Amino acid sequence: MKTVSFFLIVILFIMISCTNTNPIEEEKADDFQFYLEQFADLKILRYPVFGFEELPLQQKELIYYLSQAAIEGRDIIFDQNNKHNLAIRRTLEAIYANYEGDRENEDFKALEVYLKRIWFSNGIHHHYSTDKFMPDFTLDYFTDLLNTIDEAKLPISKNEVIKTLVPVMFDPAFDAKRVNQTEGEDLIATSANNYWADGITLAEAEAFYAKMKDPTDRTPVSYGLNSRLEKVNGELTENVWKVGGTYSAAIEKIVYWLDKALTVTENDDQAQVIRYLIDYYKTGDLKTFDKYNVAWLADQNSHIDFVNGFIETYGDPLGLKASWESVVNFKNVEATKRTEIISSNAQWFEDHSPVDPRFKKEEVKGVTAKVITAAMLGGDCYPATPIGINLPNADWIRRDHGSKSVTIENITYAYDKASEGNGFLEEFAFSQEEIDRIRKYGFQADNLHTDLHECLGHGSGQLLPGVAGDELKAYGASIEEARADLFALYYMGDIKMIELGLLPNEDAYKSAYDDYIRNGLMTQLTRIKLGDDVEQAHMRNRQLISKWAYENGKADNVIERVSKDDKTYFVVNDYKKLQSLFGELLAVIQRVKSEGDFEAGKKLVEDYAVKVELDLHKEVLARYEKLNLAPYSGFVNPVYMLEKDDNGEIVNITLDYTEGYAEQMMRYAKKHSWLPTYN
Repeated sequence: MKTVSFFLIVILFIMISCTNTNPIEEEKADDFQFYLEQFADLKILRYPVFGFEELPLQQKELIYYLSQAAIEGRDIIFDQNNKHNLAIRRTLEAIYANYEGDRENEDFKALEVYLKRIWFSNGIHHHYSTDKFMPDFTLDYFTDLLNTIDEAKLPISKNEVIKTLVPVMFDPAFDAKRVNQTEGEDLIATSANNYWADGITLAEAEAFYAKMKDPTDRTPVSYGLNSRLEKVNGELTENVWKVGGTYSAAIEKIVYWLDKALTVTENDDQAQVIRYLIDYYKTGDLKTFDKYNVAWLADQNSHIDFVNGFIETYGDPLGLKASWESVVNFKNVEATKRTEIISSNAQWFEDHSPVDPRFKKEEVKGVTAKVITAAMLGGDCYPATPIGINLPNADWIRRDHGSKSVTIENITYAYDKASEGNGFLEEFAFSQEEIDRIRKYGFQADNLHTDLHECLGHGSGQLLPGVAGDELKAYGASIEEARADLFALYYMGDIKMIELGLLPNEDAYKSAYDDYIRNGLMTQLTRIKLGDDVEQAHMRNRQLISKWAYENGKADNVIERVSKDDKTYFVVNDYKKLQSLFGELLAVIQRVKSEGDFEAGKKLVEDYAVKVELDLHKEVLARYEKLNLAPYSGFVNPVYMLEKDDNGEIVNITLDYTEGYAEQMMRYAKKHSWLPTYN
């Protein structure tokens, strides 16, 4: 899933600050509690599943079964992110559930925040920066708490907690970075994720997978996608995630609910998708995974849809190993009309792209797009979730069969409603004109950007013969996201958007350009610590684009850096020239992608996307701190309540939105946690 803001999340995780009206059952939103709580740099929200009540019972049941499958894999992502995560989480949960002392003192509250952060990030590393976050309570306090807990309630012995977990939790240098992308370092040896066994080097990993690849294979599998690379008796071998293998206990539960879903499918195509997925989970065969993806693309008539599996590779510095995730959804029929307009004009967009004709598709195949309502989030898409998805990721499947894109509008709507009146826009927008534009058009423009990014951006262009698609290595994700963003930005400034009825006037695209440049050059810096480089792929993408446009537009003063009242602002002076700059960079980025030019991709990212101006960063953080906002948001899921008759048959399913954040996390830990503490 190439995500703008899914996976995840921007216009993946971009800060939404506008206050537009949204068409999604606005009258119901007045009584909906979007905001739950805030701690550290995180905010917890709820998302409404408007329209679920009107679905027929069979579709409600299907959503319920798929939603259960989405919850059952939760432990997998924790273990993938770090081998100690489950032990740490379960130890802290045991303390949280059983400690009978003073729960109001500052140390215990700090432990509670630490546990909440671990729940949010699916481990001890920040979900976005991938830096390890440290406890704000002392080792002595932790040890005292540990000694009050019955050892039988702990996942490992107290001695093992002290010996094994204490260094991981309290030593900032131990497993310091989940995903290290620092140029020149061994990215595997210095990354704390659990995709690669200890002792494996970058050179060994690259050589292992290079031997597997056949440059003449036009339909290669996604090598390494669903396995951990280990060393047995000195030989490298893959430990595959499947039934009977690693993660079997959780995968068996996922398969159980997928089997239940087969009893209430909407049509044969949908049933075939689920059967292929079950077969893939049972065998671990990547050819079967490709069959599943092709069948999933072919299913165009189902109202209910889902993603479930090892999908995105952002968590692996080599971009090979995939995190486990799931999103269950159903189609927003009214809002999908705009994405259908986009997908039906896909060939026009491809033909008029400013890239070299060698890199254009002569025939665009199978591009479909829709707007969806998320019904359940799981794995790497929970609690933090993307707002758009484009799948499959395999380039040859996109070439031969197309892609399926979605915009998750009830998630963008929840972000929008929760941000109303927070003062962010007033602090960082230069003029009232900018503020008025984004309030009037921001929600519409952001959703269109996501539509274009996912539906056409990721699916545009083609690789040259002999290019596999993974030549850019650690820079591949940033380059790919930049390519999709640039496609969207370039076309948003085209008169075609107004002609197709996708935007009302030119002010709408201007609001998107203002927002993008402001975010890429300045406000996204609220997400990283002072002095740090930019490392997250989507942040690198946005800074690359914005900084390149700023630097290359200086001669014409396209983007101006302005100081007002001792505050820095970036102001777009010429929107049409900015559109041209977006087109120029798109042509460059597409060439890099199509030719697999590693050195050129590396230079673009390292020159424009990584380094941060320290004084500007300091200023932005100080201005943001005064607003008392959290830069990251995530969600609790609704609870699906079954109503049964006297014979135990389901007669209705309703939604309950009252469950709190800690309450949900502890329930999931108790009822949906299947893996051993160490896998």
